[in-house]
Amino acid sequence: MCTYETQSCAVVGSGKGAIGWFPLTRATIYYDHPVHADAGHTLNIDFAAPERGPSARVAVELTAESALRLLSSVAQALICAPAEISGLTSEQLEELGVVAGLARLPRPEVALGATSVAPSAE
Repeated sequence: MCTYETQSCAVVGSGKGAIGWFPLTRATIYYDHPVHADAGHTLNIDFAAPERGPSARVAVELTAESALRLLSSVAQALICAPAEISGLTSEQLEELGVVAGLARLPRPEVALGATSVAPSAE
């Protein structure tokens, strides 16, 4: 079943497509039939720079399970990055933990330039 629910948001970043690297300005997310992935339905994400025309687009089609793993991994990566580097507030980090079903573990403040290794899941 298609929901036709489409989410869209402004993004700042870069993507590499057929035209090479280009700045990304918009992400569009929806759950629908894929164009290429071998699945009945996928979470489809289009990263684009609409002002540069249709060729400035990077498309991703993920199964629901893969999208959930990606969401959790992105949240973990952001939570583990020092706030001084990510620029995320405590409230944003807490929200990430809730959205991804993670408990944010307290970690010592890390000075800029220091390297931190996240604990393994073993």
